[in-house]
Amino acid sequence: MASDDITQLADALSRTHVGDGELSYKGQGLKLDDEESAKDLVREIDQCQDLRALCLEGNTVGVEAARAIAKALESKDQLQRCHWSDMFTGRLRSEIPTALRSLGRAVMCAGARLTELDLSDNAFGPDGVKGIEQLLKSPSCHTLRELRLNNCGMGIGGGKILAEALIECHRESSALRTPLKLRVFIAGRNRLENEGASALAKAFQLIGSLEEVHMPQNGINYAGVMALASAMQHNPELRVLNFNDNTFTKKGTLAMAQALRHLRNVQVINFGDCLVRSEGAIALAAVLREGLPMLKELNVSFGEITEAAALVVAQAVMDKPHMEKVDLNGNCLGEEGCEALKEAMEDVDKGDLLASLSDDEGEPDEEDEEDEEDEDEDASVEDEEDEDGEIVKENGIPKKDDSPEKSQSPAEIMSFLTCPSAEKLLQLGEMRSNLKQQVDTSNPQEAADVFLKIASLYSEDPETQTAVFESIDAVLKKILSSPDLHSYCFLSTLLAMLGLLKGEGKMKKAALVPGQLLCLAHAVEQEYFQHHQALLLQTFMTKNRDALKTCSSAAERLSATLEKKRNDQQ
Repeated sequence: MASDDITQLADALSRTHVGDGELSYKGQGLKLDDEESAKDLVREIDQCQDLRALCLEGNTVGVEAARAIAKALESKDQLQRCHWSDMFTGRLRSEIPTALRSLGRAVMCAGARLTELDLSDNAFGPDGVKGIEQLLKSPSCHTLRELRLNNCGMGIGGGKILAEALIECHRESSALRTPLKLRVFIAGRNRLENEGASALAKAFQLIGSLEEVHMPQNGINYAGVMALASAMQHNPELRVLNFNDNTFTKKGTLAMAQALRHLRNVQVINFGDCLVRSEGAIALAAVLREGLPMLKELNVSFGEITEAAALVVAQAVMDKPHMEKVDLNGNCLGEEGCEALKEAMEDVDKGDLLASLSDDEGEPDEEDEEDEEDEDEDASVEDEEDEDGEIVKENGIPKKDDSPEKSQSPAEIMSFLTCPSAEKLLQLGEMRSNLKQQVDTSNPQEAADVFLKIASLYSEDPETQTAVFESIDAVLKKILSSPDLHSYCFLSTLLAMLGLLKGEGKMKKAALVPGQLLCLAHAVEQEYFQHHQALLLQTFMTKNRDALKTCSSAAERLSATLEKKRNDQQ
């Protein structure tokens, strides 16, 4: 070893932090190629009798040096925290698994019980995951609380290997009545994609103890997001959810919204750059309104959210006592929309919560009216048969409503819904109250379709008008008394069908007639139509008046009714 290198190493080691059982060589730039170059470091490890934490971050460790370090670790049974991020700079990718196996075997040989393992910023790929596979499965990781694998290039294959290792660890530790209780999982920038994410979701659901999950920039679209969402609701202590820069679209956002309904301790939600879009934002607003009492930060930036939907989100967080930051930057609000959002927050003395809107994308172009399905969506034939508007069920998988009362509906009701007419509606008589049985509140598109069919029959004829209103009341009372997520999804779907909201996926717009708006005006006046639901409707009516210009008189009546409802609340 050259004298200059020895001097440099001695100087670096002199800066080593020793205390509380920790040896830290963080950021010292040590180039440890072989046993000789690592001998001073090894000596310090040997001399540290109660070694609990070893930090090798920011150095570069070769295979032979790793073996030498490993030999020193074989006697360190008190080791708990391994901070081994960014320690293979300049090494061949083929070297890394061998080095990791040596270090892992030493930890297992010592009988150490790890609580933290950080291997972030080591571009080891799937083979690197194989290098820690046995360690993760061993008793040394039964006590693991934090696992950090950020920016490791694991890929789909690595994600699957990691998932199986965690599942095995949980299985073995549970058999010993000390189940794995992982709290922090970090694996951003790993190209996990849907398959890797779905595999890990199985592990997360089994573990059930997660408090923080960070998986940004992994190329995950709605299929993987749905699997993760299903797993998240089985981790009731979750505090931080960070899925930034993946692709949710409507299906993924609805799944995440459904999962959030089961979580009471969430403090940070980062769905920025996830294509949440307006319908997804409304679904999240519903969950924010009815739950998440501990929320501090919400990030739905760069999600193609329009002004009205952003306002609905803002309205939903205004009463959160712990709220510190709402990030709606980079969406499609436009200059006036940005000012309206700021004003809305400032009016309730919450202006300081709103993050900068400096990167707003401006109002969407009207020629972009048709939404395209995400390029990465590779839905199966079965999935394609499902309507995009359907709410995701508890297990994260959409399925059709097959309730007994719906399948046993009288032929007269089915005939009416197949080909509605005022004459058929009147003939139903008392059976009109059974129309609500045709409404599956978890399927907003179907529910909106039933409402529009009935409302389109509105007439000034007293008998017909009464029949229509009675039917509308029965249907909407059921829909709007359901959980906020279901009622908000119904309203957003209805808004899309009426042309007041740019919808996502396959959705036919209704043939707009005044009766539909007049029936809504009647409904808004009823007790079952709650003030916050009316406010959502009014927000979109105010921002998109031109969409209703063919029914201007009925639209004005609906607007006036909504304004009265709002004033009554105040």
